[in-house]
Amino acid sequence: MQEAVIQWKHASNTRIPYDLYTDPANAQREQERIYRGNVWNYLCLDSEIPQAGDYRTTFAGETPVIVVRDSDDEIYAFENRCAHRGALIALEKCGKADSFQCVYHAWSYNRQGDLTGVAFEKGVKGQGGMPASFCKEEHGPRKLRVAVYCGLVFGSFSEDVPSIEEYLGEEICERIERVLHKPVEVIGRFTQKLPNNWKLYFENVKDSYHASLLHMFFTTFELNRLSQKGGVIVDESGGHHVSYSMIDRSAKDESYREQAIRSDNERYRLKDPSLLAGFEEYADGVTLQILSVFPGLVLQQIQNCLAVRQVLPKGVASTELNWTYLGYADDTAEQRKVRLKQSNLIGPAGFISLEDGAVGGFVQRGIAGAGNLDAVVEMGGEHEGSSEGRATETSVRGFWKAYRKLMGQEAQA
Repeated sequence: MQEAVIQWKHASNTRIPYDLYTDPANAQREQERIYRGNVWNYLCLDSEIPQAGDYRTTFAGETPVIVVRDSDDEIYAFENRCAHRGALIALEKCGKADSFQCVYHAWSYNRQGDLTGVAFEKGVKGQGGMPASFCKEEHGPRKLRVAVYCGLVFGSFSEDVPSIEEYLGEEICERIERVLHKPVEVIGRFTQKLPNNWKLYFENVKDSYHASLLHMFFTTFELNRLSQKGGVIVDESGGHHVSYSMIDRSAKDESYREQAIRSDNERYRLKDPSLLAGFEEYADGVTLQILSVFPGLVLQQIQNCLAVRQVLPKGVASTELNWTYLGYADDTAEQRKVRLKQSNLIGPAGFISLEDGAVGGFVQRGIAGAGNLDAVVEMGGEHEGSSEGRATETSVRGFWKAYRKLMGQEAQA
């Protein structure tokens, strides 16, 4: 029987079928074609597992994964699933281990994911045990290829995925290096549950059009306006993007007020203006950079607030968003204080990102009866490339370009 595929009524990526956000069969296909397919999944930071035996548990899509550093100083990743009956091997989010043992039946694994021990493999007093034909080397959790770029650890189930540098492309690599050009430390974490499909959040990250319209804080305090100097970079695949802008307080901008847009409101003031009193950190003058790597990584610089976000699907209408706040290892005490204070800008209750936690749910609820209809993604035209302006949805269309190729939903000639 032929596999069911969502039907696109348009060849271009300007009309997005709402079924893509609600159809369970499509969600299952995503796990196979995307997360266990020809992509690099962001797993963790290498600074989170600095010593031999340090490990973290994470996910590639919905597949649980263990990431661990071995005594050869290499990082390994394998499915967090016992080869015996499928139980989780590691139960904690992080820790240190010489080896791993499943709590269910005590099958053991080394730090490279090899099955090394089966409890009572030879039986007891000559009875029971595994058959003589059983070979431990033929059993074990699935292993992922691992790549590390600028301290970001990626994993892939695919043998065909290109090198991480080729996968990212030159422009995205340069923009990652811009932020992660020296060692970082984790200075905070949050996990946020979103009541919407993962694609709605990942689109939102790429949507430079919405940022100064939805987020009143951005516009009121002039951190991000579409009239500011900036642009959008979209890689050749369409899946990765960068949106960036530069504050220019000398430029008078009445465009938001003229259109009576709610996000420009002079009534609001900060009781503690030092929240935005940061320090100049990058020579290029960019004060905001949002970067995404398909299918689930976001790297952000907002003022002096640095963070990575991991976007994970948890069913058709639920998403887990893991925030990891960063500082440079050589931060001064004053710089670290600024970063911690500015961490209030983002996260589940952040002055800026608060609305993002709600608006995806508004869409998920709004499209409940619209499965045969389409979203309109036409700001800036039909193209999916880079743009000097940010009043565009070009990087959203780029996302769908990459998505359709992996899912086999490209327009037929």
